[in-house]
Amino acid sequence: MNPWASFGRSAVCAVLFTLFSTLSPADQPLTPAQVLDYSRAGDLHFSPDGRKLAYVVYTYRQDWSPHLWLMDVATGAARDLTPAKKAERSPQWSPDGTKLAFLSNRGGKTQVYIIAAGANAMALTARENGVKSFHWSPDGKSIAYLAQDDDAQDGDNGPQVADREGDLPRLWLIDLASKHTRKLGVIGYGIDEFQWRDGAHLLIAATDTPRIEEDTDAVYSLSVADDSLKLVSRPPQPFGSLIVSPDGAQYGLRSTEAHGPDARDLFVGTDNDLKDVSAPIGFAIADVRWTDPSAIWVRAIDGFCTRLYRIAPNAPPVRIGLPLSVEAFDVSRDGVVAFVGGDFAHPSQIYIREKDGRIRETTALQQSLDAARLAPVTLFHTKSFDGTDIESALMAPRARREKMPLVLLVHGGPSSNFSAGYSWEIAWGQMLASRGYEVLMVNPRGSNGYSEGFLKANKGDWGGGDYKDLMAALDAVIAKGHTDPARLGIGGWSYGGEMSEWAITQSDRFKAAVVGAGVYDQAAEFETEDGPQGDEWYFGTPWEHPDVFARNSPSSTIANAHTPTLIFDGADDAENPVGQSKGLYRALKHLGVETTMVLYPGEGHSPKLLANNLDMFTRILDWYDGHLKKK
Repeated sequence: MNPWASFGRSAVCAVLFTLFSTLSPADQPLTPAQVLDYSRAGDLHFSPDGRKLAYVVYTYRQDWSPHLWLMDVATGAARDLTPAKKAERSPQWSPDGTKLAFLSNRGGKTQVYIIAAGANAMALTARENGVKSFHWSPDGKSIAYLAQDDDAQDGDNGPQVADREGDLPRLWLIDLASKHTRKLGVIGYGIDEFQWRDGAHLLIAATDTPRIEEDTDAVYSLSVADDSLKLVSRPPQPFGSLIVSPDGAQYGLRSTEAHGPDARDLFVGTDNDLKDVSAPIGFAIADVRWTDPSAIWVRAIDGFCTRLYRIAPNAPPVRIGLPLSVEAFDVSRDGVVAFVGGDFAHPSQIYIREKDGRIRETTALQQSLDAARLAPVTLFHTKSFDGTDIESALMAPRARREKMPLVLLVHGGPSSNFSAGYSWEIAWGQMLASRGYEVLMVNPRGSNGYSEGFLKANKGDWGGGDYKDLMAALDAVIAKGHTDPARLGIGGWSYGGEMSEWAITQSDRFKAAVVGAGVYDQAAEFETEDGPQGDEWYFGTPWEHPDVFARNSPSSTIANAHTPTLIFDGADDAENPVGQSKGLYRALKHLGVETTMVLYPGEGHSPKLLANNLDMFTRILDWYDGHLKKK
C-alpha cells in the first residue's frame, strides 16, 4: 500500500500547509532564539456589546507568564494591560460590560482585580494564599471565588501535613458595593470548579472524599442563601468544564461514556438528565462557548486540525468554515467569532469572522518570527502492524541535496496529539528542519482527536502498539528514499520522553535520543507524582498489578540501551518527579551509555524561563548535530 495515502478528512489542513509553505527559503538556519520568539493567545472573551476582546498571551519574552491584553474589535488595536514581570489571566466581563475582572499577582499572591473604563486596576480580594478562580454573579453585584482559608498551609514554611481538611479551597462570596465577604457551602468537600446556575445557586464540581486520589467528583447545587447542598448528577468520570446556558435552564459539561481517560464528549441537559450532544461530530471536544440559548459552539480536535462547530437543538451540528486550525475562540452575542488560527508553518494570529462569513486578521500577534523561513509540512496516513490507520506529519528541509538525517518527535500525553499550530514542539522541529533534518511527528494509538477506541487503544500497553505505530510511520518515510536510515534520532517530552526512553531499549536504530521529563519506572512515578488518577486508569495500582507497571516501564528493559541520550527535567517537577530522570541517568551511566543530564532549578514539568529554554534548545541542537550530522 502507498504509505502516502489520501488525506481523507485532513485534506483541507494538508492543502493549506502546502500552499502556505511555498515562500522563498531563507539563507540562514533558524537559531534557538528565533524559533522560541513566538506568542500564543487564548482565553478569548468578547465584551457583552462585542466591541472589546480580552485575551491572554504567553511568550518566552515574558518567561511564559500570562499577560492580559485588550483589543478594540473594530480596529484590531490591542494593548498589554499586565505590568512587567507579573502574571494575569482569566479575564471575565461584568454582565453589563462596564468592568473587567481578572486574576493577577501584581500585588503578590494571586487576587481578583477589577478594572473599569478610565480607571486603574484595583484588588478586590486579599486572600493570604491567593485566589484560584472566580465568577461574576448574574446581576453583577457580587463575585464568587475559590480560595483557601488564610490559616491554611502555604506550602513554603513549616511542617506540611498531608490532606488536612482545613487546607481545602473554599467558596467565598464578596459583595462589590460593601466589600463584605462570607464563606459559602459546607466543609469537607474538594471543589474543582463552579459556575453560577442562577442568582441564587451555584453549580459545583466537587468530591465528598477528597483524600481519595481517584476521580470521584459529582455535580452539586449550592444555595447562596442558606448553604444547602443538593446532589445534581454523577456524570461518568472524569468530567469537567462546567458551563451553564445563558438563561440558566440547562447546564453542560465534558465527560465520556467510556469512563476515561479524557473528558472528550459534551453532555447537556437538566439535573441528572444529561445527553451527549457532540456524538454526531465524532471528535474530541476541547472547548465550549454558550452565549446564546439557541446554540452551543464547540472546538473539536480532528486529528492534526482543530475545527469549530455550532450545535443547535434538534439539528445536526454545523461545521464553521475556517481556513486555519483553531487554537482558541469566543463568540459574541450577535454571532461574531473571534478565533486564534494557525498552522505548522504559520504562528498564531487572532482573526474575526463576521456574521456574513468574512474573515479578517485583527492583530500582529507574532512580532519577529518570519513564516517565510519555516519548513513545509505534509500530512500522510500509514497502516500499522494490525491495520490501524495512523496519521503523521513530515516536516522537511526546503532543499534536498542528499539523504537526510531524521528526528522522530513524540508528543506528550499520551492522550494528547500533534496539532496544526506553532508550539514548543513545533519550534523544536523547525529549528532542526532549517538545518537539514527531516522531522517526523506521529499521532499513534492513544492520541486524542480520533475515535474513542483509538484513544483507549494503549490502555495498559505503553510501548506496545503505540511504539509499533511510531515505527510504521518511520518506515514509511524511509521507504520514500530521502532519509538516511543510519542517521535517525528520537526525542520528546513527558510521554514523548518516556517513549523515547522505551525506543532505545527496543532498537539500536536511533543514534541519538533526547528525553525530557519522562517516566523511567511507572511504579515509582505513581508513588511520588501529584495526581495519579490518570495512571491508575491506564495501569491500575502498582500493588495490585505490579506486572503491568513493570511491563510498561523503560526501567525493565534498560539493559538493552546503547543510544547516546540527553536528559532534561525541571528540578521541581511534580508531574513526572525528577527522580525519574535521575533514575534513567544513573542506569545509562552504569551501563556505559553516553549520557548527559541537565536539570533546571525552580522549574516544574515544563520549563518556562526563556534562559532555560534557550539553553535547552542549544543543547538539543548540539546533541543531534554531534551524533547525526556527517563528520
